[in-house]
Amino acid sequence: MAVLAAMAIPPPPSPGPDWQLVWSDEFDGARIDSAKWQLADDCWGGGNEERQCYSRAGRNAAVRDGQLVITARRERITGPDLPPDRRTADTRQVTRDFSSARLSTRGKAAWLHGRIEVRAMLPQGQGTWPAIWMLPEREAYGPWAASGEIDILEAVNLGVPCAECPGGQETRILGTLHFGGKHPGNRQAGAEHAYPPVLQGFHDYAIEWDADRIVWLVDGVPYAQRSAHEWHSSGSTAPGAPFDRPFHLILNLAIGGHLAESRGLGGVAAISYPKELRIDWVRVWQRSASPAGTPARRRASTGGKR
Repeated sequence: MAVLAAMAIPPPPSPGPDWQLVWSDEFDGARIDSAKWQLADDCWGGGNEERQCYSRAGRNAAVRDGQLVITARRERITGPDLPPDRRTADTRQVTRDFSSARLSTRGKAAWLHGRIEVRAMLPQGQGTWPAIWMLPEREAYGPWAASGEIDILEAVNLGVPCAECPGGQETRILGTLHFGGKHPGNRQAGAEHAYPPVLQGFHDYAIEWDADRIVWLVDGVPYAQRSAHEWHSSGSTAPGAPFDRPFHLILNLAIGGHLAESRGLGGVAAISYPKELRIDWVRVWQRSASPAGTPARRRASTGGKR
């Protein structure tokens, strides 16, 4: 009886003939790949007074059925008040009412330019704040936000009543750049896009980033664009700064915080937990003429507000 050779799994389809896949995670293994991701372990709240502690526990982040599942739970949890790069000998422990998870490629992979694309299904409810975003691998131009932040996708309070939203429900997705000077001298530029399909199933969230512009896309359709003349950094006069250095990728589900609690119904509705942010895959593409994806060679302080 002949033994059949294992079928080769074809690579995912390219977004165009000039794009090359340089990094991906299809989450087809049994667990989170520690060669690609690190998990946060702190109750800092990102400088936004978010209400969760980030945990490394499998109950908060795991691979299931070919997907990364980040789960926010309503439960008392205690952890460090600050992230590792901000801790001192007297860093205190604090207790929060929600646990969740935050994964990043920091110290493992970072990229300058390209198409960064994530297929995800977002949670709903007042106070939920899923995010797909990027921070500089090295703060070449100074603390946040002088070295920049790229928010590929944020959404808060999806599905809650919203008088100004189509259909009367919150369906807006946000794409934002943070730049300028060190907080509070920071600036931002972005767009909000009402997208009713976001309330059902998986969708593809992406940016196409080059030296001259950053374009935001949902399900392959552009909905916002910012050009290099619109951003700057107090730490450099170089054209394109601060978005001219490698950035790493972050996936997280926050609960509460300034943005979520100031919109919608206000505050956090502590019902219908657990909440899940599901990621089907993450893919990073670069044009053949772009710099290759750069493996991160050392840990770098984020210094971000989140």
